[in-house]
Amino acid sequence: MLTRLVQKHLFLVTQELDIVGDEVRVCIKSPWSEEKLTVMLTVLNPEPVIKKSRLEFTSRVNGETLISLYSGRPNTAQFNDFVSRLKQRAKDEYNAFAGLKPAANPQMLAENHDEEALDFEASNADEAATARHEVDAEKVDGAIRMLATYLDGEEIGSLMSALEALRADPQNASHLDRVVHAFSALGVAQGAVLTYAPYLGILLSDDPSGW
Repeated sequence: MLTRLVQKHLFLVTQELDIVGDEVRVCIKSPWSEEKLTVMLTVLNPEPVIKKSRLEFTSRVNGETLISLYSGRPNTAQFNDFVSRLKQRAKDEYNAFAGLKPAANPQMLAENHDEEALDFEASNADEAATARHEVDAEKVDGAIRMLATYLDGEEIGSLMSALEALRADPQNASHLDRVVHAFSALGVAQGAVLTYAPYLGILLSDDPSGW
């Protein structure tokens, strides 16, 4: 399956996507700018959403669009092949990080060889972050240490306070709720938090048992 996809759009815009290890590297080029971003596969929802002429992969945590593809480009076969690979890798990385075992009879993704775009079921990309996993205090402690080392404490102060309370009492549901709300209030800083503390992506995910 393809691990690289290059898509060209109007106005000389080119989007390059590469699946490398546990991340997707995206580079969007135009005659006047170049934008690069990295998306961790562990926080990527493997079931995309169709929005008009685009296929969007969203965050497991807050439903925010992380990767947006032009449907069917550069051609149907390459597009479907890359999407199938991306879905499978997102599932594999999430399961590996969460320590989840695959289902007894997992339904493998089949490549789509028809000359039609993949038909995905739409999902609600606007749902608020939820927390349904059992809390691992040791992993919470690791997340706190990573965030304290690499991010601005003032910018994520509310989240750090909530995490410290959760570390001290991991079975307290009110502390878990504080973490959810503090994370949801971070806005654009959510990406940086998940980069350095990917356990939060597992903790806040709405799918604790796999697919």
